[in-house]
Amino acid sequence: MNPKVRVLLVDDHGVVRQGMKLYLATDSSIEVVGEAKNGQEALTQVEKLEPDVVIMDLLMPVMDGISAIREIKKRFPEVEIVAVTSVLEDKKVVDAVQAGAMGYLLKDTDAAALSEAIHAASRGEVRLHPEAAKRLMREVRTPDMRESLTPRETEILKLLAQGHSNKHIARETGVEERTVKAHVSSILAKLGLSSRTQAALFALKEGLVG
Repeated sequence: MNPKVRVLLVDDHGVVRQGMKLYLATDSSIEVVGEAKNGQEALTQVEKLEPDVVIMDLLMPVMDGISAIREIKKRFPEVEIVAVTSVLEDKKVVDAVQAGAMGYLLKDTDAAALSEAIHAASRGEVRLHPEAAKRLMREVRTPDMRESLTPRETEILKLLAQGHSNKHIARETGVEERTVKAHVSSILAKLGLSSRTQAALFALKEGLVG
C-alpha cells in the first residue's frame, strides 16, 4: 500500500483552507498535515511537518507566495509546490514557475483536478491550468543554447514534456533515476532555463512533442 501524500495548505483566508480540506478529505490517499496563513508560516511548517506537496496561495501578507516558493525550493528542494490562486496574470504565472512551482491552478479548480495535481506533483509531474500554460508559452523564448543537446538529452526532454516523472523516464530509458536527474540539470543549463516546467514548454514550443 502506497503511503499517503502529505500536503500543507497555505492561504491567508481560513475559509479557503477549510474548503480545500473538505475537497481533499474525499481522497483517502491524501493527508492534510498542516496549514499556514502566509509564506513565513509556510517555511516554518515545511521544516516542522516535512510535507510532500505544498498548496500555495500567491497573494498573502508578511511573505507572498512567490517569495515563499523560491525560499522553500532553495531550502527543501524535494518538496513540490502547486500554486493555487485567483490571479491569472502573465507575470504571476511566469514568476511562480521560475520560482519552482510544479503546477499552477485557479481557485475555481474542482476537487478532482486539485487532487490529481497534488498526486502529479508528488510524482514530479507538471500540471498547469490551460490558460496559464498558454501564457507561459508566450514567455518561453528560444534561448541562445550554450551547447547542443545530446540524443539522450533530447529523448529525456521529450519524455519530460509529456509530463513523465524522473522515475518513469528512468524506466523508459533504462538508466538510473539519478542519471535522469543529471540529464535534466544538463538540459536546463544548456537551454538557459530554471525549471522542468519551462523545459517542457520549450519542447512544446519547438515542436519536439505534440
